[in-house]
Amino acid sequence: MSPHDLPTLRLLHGTSQDVVSIPQLGFGTYKIGPSEAERAVTRALEAGYRHIDTAQMYGNEAGVGRALAASSIPREQLWVTSKLDNPNHAREDALTSWEASMEALGLEVLDLFLVHWPLAHSPGIDLVDTWRTMIEILESGRVRAIGVSNFQAEHLRTIIEATGVSPAVNQIELHPYLTQRPLRERHAELGVITQSWSPLGRGRLLKDPVVASVAAGLGVTPAQVVIRWHLEHGLVVIPKTVDPHRMAVNADVWSFELDAAAMAALDALDRGLRTGSHPDRVQLPHPG
Repeated sequence: MSPHDLPTLRLLHGTSQDVVSIPQLGFGTYKIGPSEAERAVTRALEAGYRHIDTAQMYGNEAGVGRALAASSIPREQLWVTSKLDNPNHAREDALTSWEASMEALGLEVLDLFLVHWPLAHSPGIDLVDTWRTMIEILESGRVRAIGVSNFQAEHLRTIIEATGVSPAVNQIELHPYLTQRPLRERHAELGVITQSWSPLGRGRLLKDPVVASVAAGLGVTPAQVVIRWHLEHGLVVIPKTVDPHRMAVNADVWSFELDAAAMAALDALDRGLRTGSHPDRVQLPHPG
């Protein structure tokens, strides 16, 4: 499939003049260091990815920005996401760090900006105030959509009821071992797109016998099966690798489909297994 034909999902924050649609398959840059990010993103773009996901927390926005600047791909064909770091929730800190992100990325307009973690029990953090600042950034015209990451249903309810503005996206840990079905159903009710981080369960799913069996039957890799599972569920998925071969293979998921039996078998793997942090446990330390 040509990069021009990659499936997209329409987001809430677009207008009739600017329909905002996010590519369903992206390239994640978590734990890719600053010096390595430029090379990795360059290879990802060469492999056909047009959606790049980074964050202030990752410390690699400048490397991502250099790869974007060096690419000959027109800006309108690229999708770039970044995220607000945990210490930057206060309005002035959020606005200052936002400007720093834009400078590091070398962009006039960002496609999507997310609140990275809710920090709902941290001292001095007010989810509503943080979300109001995000709305202010959206209204500046320098970001096409805003969203959140790692928010649970009660966090979503708090910010939407207070502001009347829903996040376009909630990026959460999601894979066949952690299907997050109740939260996905809530997203569907609200019109929020679900995006999957750690989509391969940090590699655990690649050794699962059910995944291996489905892959063998289709003549594809276990990673391709799991990525396709995300796509079939209407999720946005951002696999990460720095290996050029795996990068290309992970992007080659358009020539096959998973039938109902395969999807049911993969859905049945759900065991509530988190490979990353629980949202309630990621908090800022108490001062002093």
